[in-house]
Amino acid sequence: MCFDLDSSPPIEPISGAAVSHDELELEAADGNRFAAFFAAPDGAASVGIVVLPDVRGLYRFYEELALRFAERGYAAVAVDYFGRTAGVDKRSDEFEYMPHVEQTTQAGLQADVAAAVAHLRGAGCETVFTVGFCFGGRNSWLAAAAGHGLAGAVGFYGRPGPGRDGSRGPTERAEDFAAPILALMGGDDPAIPLEDVDAFDDALDASGVEHEVVVYPGAPHSFFDRKYAEFAVDSEDAWSRVLAFIGRYAA
Repeated sequence: MCFDLDSSPPIEPISGAAVSHDELELEAADGNRFAAFFAAPDGAASVGIVVLPDVRGLYRFYEELALRFAERGYAAVAVDYFGRTAGVDKRSDEFEYMPHVEQTTQAGLQADVAAAVAHLRGAGCETVFTVGFCFGGRNSWLAAAAGHGLAGAVGFYGRPGPGRDGSRGPTERAEDFAAPILALMGGDDPAIPLEDVDAFDDALDASGVEHEVVVYPGAPHSFFDRKYAEFAVDSEDAWSRVLAFIGRYAA
């Protein structure tokens, strides 16, 4: 399960924070144009965040998350995955996303991440991180092996094992990572067995990658959601770890 369409980040807005935001169309090196949402503090931001959504692509949850980052002094751009197959127009809640997910490729996804990184650098960000969820968590970690010059890659409940097509996943590619890794995982996630999480942790250890793998016992997939009041403490801890990770490696 990923977030419901009426879900929202379990992060309190900062009242009175001066931020701006804009809906964008970005262009990847291969000519793909895709939708994105950009948020930034009104002052200069030296740190940028590429937000990688779950399988449904860009929608309100991730636009709100970008705003929460901007309120804390970071520029953030949340990207859509489906410019190549669904265009850049706004989509209804009934959008059938899985046929489009199945047509994504690592080459295409990372080309789009590169365009988002370039946009942040063009906006003055000297340091860039990726933060992703579910499908985006996996691709956030893989972005650390894609030559983007990231300062770190954060993934919430991404699948670390091989792809459904047999492609090498984050565990198999740990030795290629060129940035620190933060993994925030649900301990009661039927889609991601704990042995897969442990294997990812072990591979990062063996590859000498700076990392932190955190498992929240009893938490399900997509626990980072205001609607999951019973996991509010876990969500607060996860958000604190994200901010601490960014602060540590942006220094």
